[in-house]
Amino acid sequence: MFIFDRRTLLPFVFALATAAGACQSSSTPAAAPAAAASASPDVWATVDGREVRREAIEKVYRRSLQPGQTPSEEEALTAKLNLLEQAILDDLIIARAKALNIQLPDADVDAAYNEGKKNLPEDAFNKELAARNLTAADMREEVRKDLTAQKVMERDVTSKVAVTDKDVNDFYDANKAQFNLTEDAFHLAQIVITAQRDQQIANRTGDDAATPQAATQKAQMLMEKLKAGTPFPELAMDFSEDPNSAPRGGDVGLVSVSALNQAPKALRDTVMKLEPGNVNIVGMEGGYTIVALVAKQAKGQRDLSSPEVKNGITTTLRDRREQLLRTAYLSAIRNKANVVNLLARRIVDGQGALPPTLAPTAPK
Repeated sequence: MFIFDRRTLLPFVFALATAAGACQSSSTPAAAPAAAASASPDVWATVDGREVRREAIEKVYRRSLQPGQTPSEEEALTAKLNLLEQAILDDLIIARAKALNIQLPDADVDAAYNEGKKNLPEDAFNKELAARNLTAADMREEVRKDLTAQKVMERDVTSKVAVTDKDVNDFYDANKAQFNLTEDAFHLAQIVITAQRDQQIANRTGDDAATPQAATQKAQMLMEKLKAGTPFPELAMDFSEDPNSAPRGGDVGLVSVSALNQAPKALRDTVMKLEPGNVNIVGMEGGYTIVALVAKQAKGQRDLSSPEVKNGITTTLRDRREQLLRTAYLSAIRNKANVVNLLARRIVDGQGALPPTLAPTAPK
């Protein structure tokens, strides 16, 4: 399913792959509300007459489970309801793309697909696909859908967000205190690599080192790419396992000297020795942290003559407004559509009891 809060070209592969097929729909004519109760148990929602079927959501759900997870029936059904709501939005976005006549050349899809898998050995990529019951064709189609969705969001949301100099000045004047450093600080960025499987990965590739050996191999690969000139923010968004900083290109922000003194000694000593623009790697709890020193900031009041201050405010305001417009946009297109969530109706009609028709299906 499509991830609307990322501006990058392709939030690729396995974070995306869990949703392969969730939005497949038929061209069945719209059913009247009175007929909803008699709809097939295999139809879980209709969106302007297009069906979202149970099988698609069940497949997404099975692919999203972590090894060893044994959720209760109630927990599983709650998760499926959430996946169904996302599938409804996905369907509406694709319909919007058709209305706008947005089409992607095969060459663009192939380039994005190959870019996303280039850091995975072919055998590892194929094993991961097989483990998730996916094919390369499934993934290529999901890449096409994701790129198409991003085109829609760029046209209808991102392009309409503007931040003026007055906006920046007003924000600075209202928040001067936060730009006054009481002590020297370090502007840091990081790529975190853990040695165990994480419950949730926020990077663009879904890459997760699950063992100390895998963490070492991943760290070596990333350091080689950095030496070859790959931008640090790109690698952080693709591979960092820290859910907070990965979406921001690894940016940690300003870390004061006193805060840095509370960090593990190896990390603190590494940062203290770095010069702005340099990178180093630190072993951390069986994994690694690749840390970059973006800049050093002396204590005192920083003003808008500093590009870092002005650009930071602009980015903050743009992100806030884009998030607000995106949320409103998705709510608006859903409200405008004829959406019937049959699964939700059946659960409500059952007064909390699980209808027999919602019993788990055998994996396919």
